[in-house]
Amino acid sequence: MTRRAVQAALIATGVACLLAAERDGGGQPPPGQALFTDVTPASGITFKHAFTPDKQYILESMSGGVAIFDFDRNGWPDLYFVNSPTVATAAAPPSARSELWRNNGDGTYTDVTEQAGVGWPGWGMGVATGDYDNDGWEDLYVTCFGPDHLYRNNHDGTFSDVTAKAGVSDPRWSTGAAFADYDNDGWLDLFVANYVDVTLDALPEFGKGKTCQYQGLAVQCGPKGLPGSGDSLFHNNRDGTFTEVSDKAGVADRAGRFGMGVSWSDFNDDGYVDLYVANDTGPNFLYRNNRNGTFTDLGLSSGTALSESGEAQASMGVAIGDEARRGRWSIFVTNFSDEANAFYRHEKEFQFSEASYATQTAKAGLPFVGWGAGFFDYDNDGWLDLLVANGHVYPQVDRIPGRATYRQRTLLYRNRRDGTFAEIGQDAGPALSAVRAGRGAAFGDLDNDGDVDVVIGDLDGAPALLRNDVGNRQNFLAIDLAGTTSNHTGLGARVTVTSADDLRQTEERRSGGSYLSQSDTRLHVGLEKRTIVPAIRVRWPSGVTQEFSNVPANAFISITEGEPAWKVVRQR
Repeated sequence: MTRRAVQAALIATGVACLLAAERDGGGQPPPGQALFTDVTPASGITFKHAFTPDKQYILESMSGGVAIFDFDRNGWPDLYFVNSPTVATAAAPPSARSELWRNNGDGTYTDVTEQAGVGWPGWGMGVATGDYDNDGWEDLYVTCFGPDHLYRNNHDGTFSDVTAKAGVSDPRWSTGAAFADYDNDGWLDLFVANYVDVTLDALPEFGKGKTCQYQGLAVQCGPKGLPGSGDSLFHNNRDGTFTEVSDKAGVADRAGRFGMGVSWSDFNDDGYVDLYVANDTGPNFLYRNNRNGTFTDLGLSSGTALSESGEAQASMGVAIGDEARRGRWSIFVTNFSDEANAFYRHEKEFQFSEASYATQTAKAGLPFVGWGAGFFDYDNDGWLDLLVANGHVYPQVDRIPGRATYRQRTLLYRNRRDGTFAEIGQDAGPALSAVRAGRGAAFGDLDNDGDVDVVIGDLDGAPALLRNDVGNRQNFLAIDLAGTTSNHTGLGARVTVTSADDLRQTEERRSGGSYLSQSDTRLHVGLEKRTIVPAIRVRWPSGVTQEFSNVPANAFISITEGEPAWKVVRQR
């Protein structure tokens, strides 16, 4: 072969490789390169979740919510970790301190829990944030086994427990919660899912009964065989108080299913948010907003209640996103081991197909027990990827040879841009391959460097702060929102970002989601190598729409409802 022929062959091979890389999601780091770094030790965060090694009661397996929110409005996302005691320590309060850590802006955090007054909610489970009183400051809602707590932000680094005054203390075992303005009156309402109806003085005995056995081993009892609890919907009265309206609204769950993950989202693009509830071992709910204060459950008819084979699954966490860039929200639900995590792909209005195998997300997740999850663009290529935090509920599984272990690694699915995903977590470095008793997961740009980081709650110890080390090699845009006629947090706003070429991404501002957790509400959009966003369209819950043009990449911008221009808050 001549030198010219060799050169031509090499060029052809290179072009083919580049085209193949583009089809499979070009710009990916080499195999084995660490995508995230666990920076928890360097952060100064010393929080550790209380735990008992043998988990004899279901109460001891379900906590671990995490929140990322900027409580002091200094532009740096702060962290809140929910804690719970064990059955043995619950009778001797105070125990199991939940903690608030202020972001110092330099990679470190300061414990401000006692000053803030949010350390002792009780038997904590999950967390959601939202500006319920429209004063411009994010408030904090903590779900618990027992009375929940609403902490009002006092604007000075402290919070006041206003639960009793507000009337939002659900006394049951609450799990997932999320704020939303479901009636578009400009004020945030609150939905709270509840789990099992048990009391500390009458817990089922470990290993006794058919529902207290797993693979021939004695384990904790539940939730099967235990009574469930209904759910709550609190309507905001606009005066600092709420009214419980779940029966009237049709979302009370009188069947007593075991509610877990919760997320609001406008699935039919009518300007009113709908509600999805993941139920453990029972059919999930998809409540369509009827725009008159009531909801209709379309879980079964929409195809989002059961598995592909028509079976109820042990559903826990919820992630919602437009993974295929079609302008429609798909739903990802985490489940128990040997159950595929459900991937409900949105085909048309309130019609979904169960696509876990079609998207190639099912097989990798089968050995794991999934909890927190989220769609996010980890590499800023403009396509949503997916992360799942895992960990078993039964420490006893470590005695079963060849079966799933109790502590489990994290799954990271890279979007191939063709309707399928590649699971790359095991080869993405020690931060993701490390095993943990994962529970809550929250997503946000903790260091404001232009890519999305992840915080995972570990039921049996310290959380994991996973710094993204590859996303900021490409361009991005981060969008913050402030409502005026709409609720101040801007929850329910839909943002469409359009590029001059093939880029069209749709995002929605939400509270809650994942597993008992709250992600940063700033909307993050990956732009790959694009340097300008020609068009941004915002549709507010009030119905007002605004359009903006020629927004530069690599900027954190804020958009206020009704104001004619966006503002640059920070640039990379």
